[in-house]
Amino acid sequence: MGTPEFAVSSLQKLVETGANVVAVITAPDKPAGRGLQLTPSPVKQYAVSQGIPVLQPEKLKNPAFLEELSSYKADLQIVVAFRMLPEVVWNMPPKGTFNLHASLLPQYRGAAPINWAIINGETQTGVTTFFLEHEIDTGKIIFQETEPIHEYDTVGTLYERLMQKGAELVVRTVEAVEEGNYPQLPQAEAGVLKAAPKIFKETCEIQWNQSASAIRNFVRGLSPYPTAWTTLNGKICKVFKVSTANKEMQTETVEVGQFMTDHKSFLHFKTADGWVAIEELQLEGKKRMGIEEFLRGAKL
Repeated sequence: MGTPEFAVSSLQKLVETGANVVAVITAPDKPAGRGLQLTPSPVKQYAVSQGIPVLQPEKLKNPAFLEELSSYKADLQIVVAFRMLPEVVWNMPPKGTFNLHASLLPQYRGAAPINWAIINGETQTGVTTFFLEHEIDTGKIIFQETEPIHEYDTVGTLYERLMQKGAELVVRTVEAVEEGNYPQLPQAEAGVLKAAPKIFKETCEIQWNQSASAIRNFVRGLSPYPTAWTTLNGKICKVFKVSTANKEMQTETVEVGQFMTDHKSFLHFKTADGWVAIEELQLEGKKRMGIEEFLRGAKL
């Protein structure tokens, strides 16, 4: 059960290792592109290419869907980047239903664990497989694998590594469940738990009254998608990459959120404790570009 590209790697790895994938459940086709053509999810596209039956229920409690799902007599259900399941679905197979989550649970429960780990300046994250229970992302842990977060990682680069590492962990988990030899560790909830709530457009606005390092992490954690943004000349400006700017400008008496530029090579924004240099951006109605190319055509 899955929908986006992140889930395709796990499905592909299962197929390539000879697992008997009897069916795939994914989201209904959605309009996409300029012509708003109905487009299948990445998971559906891969499943169709492998001749695997695909179910696309609008509602997971629909009796016709439940009857069809039970007809496949699956021993085990695997969830990767899908929606919340009702108990009647996750409790159906005799060996249960497990989920792959892109964090080291119990930290970063929620819809956007990769983004929030980078935004919060973490230096390590990972992937977890766990059995589904009533409360979201709280079930007993089967396996975990750690992954470092490098200083220059974006959500895009970390996503790729976790997608591959997660696929390997899914196969390892399936093999362990098949053999009946696997741990089921309750999640230790001591200490401060950091959440990973869904990200909306308003979440992505840069708050210039934060520190330069916090803003840099924020931009990394949203690049290349859904992308941090600010306003520039009254227009929405997506920001893909920033760096901490040189110290010579620290003495300038400029208010937080204001910018300075030489109109040729730099665009620096004032933060709570210094400056950040914009390196890659995209102004509303324009293409994504580096700062020098942008400044050649921009009137600031």
